[in-house]
Amino acid sequence: MPEHILPLPPKWERDVDCGWVLFESGADEIRGYFAKPNGGTYLPGIVMVHENLGIIEHRQDVTRRLAKAGYACLTVDLYSRIGGQSPRDFSSPQERRVKAFKAMPDEQVVPDLEAGLSYLRGRDDVDGSRIGAIGYCSGGGQLYGWACGYASELACAVVFYGSLEVGAEARPNGDPIDRIATAGRLQCPMQIHQGNADRVVPMDRAYAMVEGLKASGQPIEFFEYDGADHAYHDDTHPAYHADASEVSWARTLAFFAQHLK
Repeated sequence: MPEHILPLPPKWERDVDCGWVLFESGADEIRGYFAKPNGGTYLPGIVMVHENLGIIEHRQDVTRRLAKAGYACLTVDLYSRIGGQSPRDFSSPQERRVKAFKAMPDEQVVPDLEAGLSYLRGRDDVDGSRIGAIGYCSGGGQLYGWACGYASELACAVVFYGSLEVGAEARPNGDPIDRIATAGRLQCPMQIHQGNADRVVPMDRAYAMVEGLKASGQPIEFFEYDGADHAYHDDTHPAYHADASEVSWARTLAFFAQHLK
């Protein structure tokens, strides 16, 4: 590999305190990637739910971006119990997704996210009454699952192109999940970002999800981005869409400021 394209270590962020933290979820000790503004106190908090790739460098970068915006952000490692990496023994993209979902089923994920929220609430530098959440892709779907009936302490939530279905083949117990079926149980204000060229989440299903969420009586903001595919916010991904990413991030920060600051 040419010297000029060798991978670099993470950039030192002088204004951000970041790194791995440990906390308990039931009988297990799990980890998360945490970031906050240096010297910050009485901070609003955010729990981030990663996509099925795990806490890759891009997800760490977004955690630090939220810290720079004034939040104490914790990305819970949903693969903690298997070494912090998504399953590697697959021979096709479909098999990779199936094994990823099986490694982090909702029945385990929801308690882990609650544990992450409790970790933030227990910190002296966080205001436990001002904690929101954000989720991407499969993590957006799991945030739907958490916020729709199991997250009474969340002040708000933001979902980027959240997956709406988990098939029976990807569930340890064989019971499929349809997020739309439980959408009416939403417990906090929610903002949703969806590209209309998404090849994973069809637009008719995205619209149906929004209608289901509205039945909860909670405030819902839904934004559609023309030409944006799944994973458009990830600036390390081939599907990155610069315009949609910039606009949706500005809207995300404004939403969090409204509900958390």
